[in-house]
This record gives sequence, C-alpha cells and structure tokens, in this order.
Amino acid sequence: MADTPKTATLTIGDTTLDLPIHSPTLGPDVLDIRKLYAQGKVFTYDPGFTSTAACDSAITYIDGDEGVLLHYGYPIDQLAGKSHYLEVCYLLLYGALPSAAELEHFETTITRHTMIHEQMHNFFRGFRRDAHPMATMVGVVGAMSAFYHDSTDISDAQQREVASHRLIAKMPTIAAMAYKYSIGQPFVYPRNDLDYAANFLHMCFSVPAEDYVVDPILARAMDRIFTLHADHEQNASTSTVRLASSSGANPFACIAAGIACLWGPAHGGANQACLEMLKEIGTPDRIPEFIARAKDKNDPFRLMGFGHRVYKNFDPRATVMKQSADEVLELMGVEDNPLLQVAKELEKAALEDPYFAEKKLFPNVDFYSGIILEAMGFPTSMFTPIFALSRTVGWISQWKEQLSDPAHKIGRPRQLYTGPTQRDYVDVENR
Repeated sequence: MADTPKTATLTIGDTTLDLPIHSPTLGPDVLDIRKLYAQGKVFTYDPGFTSTAACDSAITYIDGDEGVLLHYGYPIDQLAGKSHYLEVCYLLLYGALPSAAELEHFETTITRHTMIHEQMHNFFRGFRRDAHPMATMVGVVGAMSAFYHDSTDISDAQQREVASHRLIAKMPTIAAMAYKYSIGQPFVYPRNDLDYAANFLHMCFSVPAEDYVVDPILARAMDRIFTLHADHEQNASTSTVRLASSSGANPFACIAAGIACLWGPAHGGANQACLEMLKEIGTPDRIPEFIARAKDKNDPFRLMGFGHRVYKNFDPRATVMKQSADEVLELMGVEDNPLLQVAKELEKAALEDPYFAEKKLFPNVDFYSGIILEAMGFPTSMFTPIFALSRTVGWISQWKEQLSDPAHKIGRPRQLYTGPTQRDYVDVENR
C-alpha cells in the first residue's frame, strides 16, 4: 500500500489550503507552494531565498550542521583524497564514477579541447593592462559564443555535450592567459602531455626563456583546490547560471554570468579577503592584538577565513585543504614569507583559543586555499579566477541538469512591493 502523501494546511482568512510536502532522499522536507498564489492569492516572502528550494537537483547535498558535502552521494573528503579533478568532473557531469576506459576517454577529450581560437587572443589585448583578471574572464568567456557556433544550440544534446567539454577544457587556458596578460608576459600554450592541474600551473608560470618543471606537490595541491571548489549546491553564482539558463541563453553566456556573480567579495572573494587580512596583521607578534579585536563586539574587525555561513561545526573541505597547505608550506618554506608566517601562527592561535571553539570560528577552505595560492606565487587578483575555473564544472552540471528537466521554466521571482500606489501624471509646467 502506498504511503499517504504528506500535506500542510494553511489558513488565509476564510480560505484553507492543503499544500503538498515532498521528502528528499536527504535533508529536510519541502513545502510545495507552487499553487499558493493561484489558490490563496498570496506570495511567500523570503529575501535571499534562504528557505526556498528553487529546483530539484541530484548533484550535490550539503548538511551544514553536520559538516557534510556529498557529490552524488560521495563524501568530498574521499573524492579530494583519493580521486582527482577530472574524475570528479566526470562524476558531476554524468552522475557516476567512470570506469578506467571511460576516464581515459574523458581525459583525452578534455585535453584535445584546451586550445582556444587564435583570434580570441585579440580580446585580451583589447583590455587595459591593469584590468582585473575576472573582468577579462567575464568578457572572454561570454565572447566564446561568437567563435563556437556549433555548440550554442541548447536543444541539441550533442551540442550541449561539446559545450560542456569546451568550457571545462578551455577555462584554465583563459584564466592563465588573463594572468599572463595582467603581468605583461607572453601567453603560454597548453601542453597535452601534462595533467589538468600541472598544465594550468605551467601556463601560468613558465616563460619562453627558461624551462619550468611543475613540482608534483604543487600540482596535487592545485588539483585539490579545483576538486574542493567544483560544486557547492545552489549558491549565488550557481543560481545565477540556472536563472540565466532558464531564459534559453547559450552556455557561454550562462557561465559568463556565473563568473560575474562569483566576482562579488561576499562570494568568490573570500580567500582574497583572507590574505588581505593577513597583510593587515603584518607580523606574528601582532596576532594577539587582532584576536582581541575579533572578540570585541564594538570593533568592526573580523577574522576572514574562519567559520562559514553554511557549515556550522566544521568545513569538510578544510581538513583536506589543510593537508595540502602543510605540504606546500613545507616545500616552499615560510621563513622568508611574513604573510605565511602570520597565517600559520594565526591558525594555531585560533584553534587553541576557547572563544573561537565556542563560536565555531574554525579555519575554512578559503583560509587554506589562500595560503596555498600565495605560497605558489599567485597574486590575490588571481584567487577568484582560479575559483571560477574550479567551479565551471559545477555550473555546467547544474546547467545540464536543468535543461534535461522537461518541466523547467523561466525564472520569475515575485516581490513585496513597497512603492507608491497609483497616481496621475502631472505636466512638467505644473509640478
């Protein structure tokens, strides 16, 4: 016998509504309010959509209270510790881990798409030298629709597939070119004999005048950064991609919209803000002063890179990232880098302070990723482009999932109107 569907009863004046309740495979039940306006003539009010499920999704599950992050059921710490980025890309795109043959074919496909159209080099040269790399990436990724006409028809499954592969493959090339352009160095073409992370590092740090060999520890750390940022459910940039996609926009325009949203300091700029905080602290001997300020409710100073809006006890990504940070710092050394010295001492001080434990202000993934990227030699302006590179596969997976749902419709949030009531126009000479 089938279970009786669950409902919630809502009374509005003289009207009583029975609203369906849906149960997910994991997480809290969801109240279905799609007929609320038609039957009750009211909307819900939820600024920031923090209590609203805007879609069905099987890709990523987060339990912030328990510190859980799953991609198609697989815990993020297992994926980051045992897998690698392109395998996780396959998982996010297709919903299952690949066989050895499937993974080899997928990696070959991505590798063969890493070059960008030669004429696209002209786009970079149209930007000022001091343009932020994120501004460059928004423009160049949006312009891809002008070059790859054979993968913009979202109604064609094969074109969607090609667009997905192209974006994953070309995003490291575009990000590296944005970096090279910003520092006045020549572009470096991708190398098909290197893996995904090593190829990105090579494109960023090699120069024609000398050989550059990517250290495997740095390549592994870079791969983990990519993996740990690959998808994070319905965050602001992912929701932006889905909303843009709902209008029927081409994939390159949708991903460019996601990059633009990620650029916001409240979203993708957290690890940059963390490094800027470390620069403000300056030297390890000033750490007690800033910890005291962080405890002072009347002081505007806040410890960046500690705690998380979603994770209330610990960030499951931070444990793996800390391991990478320790490996990278051991390789690169911190003796000659005051910023990294401050980071290590601040981490130790915060973890030992009962105040931070009580407030659950633990070092998060942004704290450790910022340290790693700084040690590798990236300027803070490249932190968010690397985040965008990492998150591209998540955006694409969410984009593909939405388009595969025959019931999806254009997004149209409602509002609580607070402006004037209707009034008559007055001719300008009578105002």
